[in-house]
Amino acid sequence: MSQDLYELLGVPRDADADTIKKAYRRLARQLHPDVNPDPETQERFKEVTTAYEVLSDPQKRAHYDRGGDPFGGAGGFGQGAGFSFTDIMDAFFGGAAPGGAPGGGRGPRPRTRRGQDALIALEVELAEAAFGVTRELKVDTAVVCSACHGEGAAPGTHPQTCETCRGAGEVAQVQRSFLGEIRTLRPCAACRGFGTVIADPCRECAGDGRVRSRRTLTVKIPPGVDDGTRVQLAHEGEVGPGGGPPGDLYVEIRVAQHPTFIRHGNDLHCTVAVPMTAAALGTTLTLDLLEADLDDDDERERSTEIEVRPGTQSGTEQVLRGRGVPGLRGGRGDLVVTLVVETPTRLDHRQEELLRELAELRGEESPEGTVRSSSKSVFGRLRDAFNGS
Repeated sequence: MSQDLYELLGVPRDADADTIKKAYRRLARQLHPDVNPDPETQERFKEVTTAYEVLSDPQKRAHYDRGGDPFGGAGGFGQGAGFSFTDIMDAFFGGAAPGGAPGGGRGPRPRTRRGQDALIALEVELAEAAFGVTRELKVDTAVVCSACHGEGAAPGTHPQTCETCRGAGEVAQVQRSFLGEIRTLRPCAACRGFGTVIADPCRECAGDGRVRSRRTLTVKIPPGVDDGTRVQLAHEGEVGPGGGPPGDLYVEIRVAQHPTFIRHGNDLHCTVAVPMTAAALGTTLTLDLLEADLDDDDERERSTEIEVRPGTQSGTEQVLRGRGVPGLRGGRGDLVVTLVVETPTRLDHRQEELLRELAELRGEESPEGTVRSSSKSVFGRLRDAFNGS
């Protein structure tokens, strides 16, 4: 060989494997044909690659250090030389070739992996969503196989090292190119890249290490959740392949429609019908609060009184502060009560006489409709401001 391999890589003769690999990466970034297509640079790249192939192999390096030909008389550089495609990818990406094992290194992929997250819907009443509730759920998820304890092999047996790849999880394939022989690593077909083979799979889980099972969970729904809120239960999801750690379980809340109240954020809205006479004369009504739907024994105020002032018009709103839904981060919304005045549709003879007498007393036998503007003009608002109204 016309040039010393250590000089080609720029490393001392006592350099360790890590130093040699770093030197090759540095030179490969500079000399790769995709970076520098110059013919002399390509020849230089082949020489550096051949030097790395020899010095990175302990047996070839020892044979070279003793003065022997590591290629068995194959000739000069590039003649019959082979190099690892993954080493070139390491030079550019600083890790494993695309599709390699996780963590930047090559080797068998693990049989044990984290399980997937699971999602289940839970319907609750409005009062339960507002004040919280504890429910029991039956979920059907993957759990660790009790027969093989997640190993996948039949009881009394264990996975065996793959004879094809000898536990590496990958095998080398050699192809010829203008650079010489290119060696690429592929997942082992015999063990599917695991490095081990389960000769006798568990009959309960068919070698997967997990089975499906129905179990009961206790779920605590916090106060203030709304429709679509998801409650996370950590590590209660699907167990991973090979008995891997479970994912999370998400409980999505579905709030049932309430016959009285409508929720807007943390506020509650309801409509209360008031007879015409009560709206005219005034009265006090009793309204059941949302707490009336709860079955607990807590000393909660279940109802409240609404004062209807004399002359109340239809559409009047009364806001009861702090009677709405508790917030997830504290506080509580309001209860907005809309009063709707009901006009009687069926009158007997006596009731009709009394109403006609009332209309006569109020001079409303032949009333004319009054058109009211929904908004005032700019000049009208200025006039009201100067008049103090």
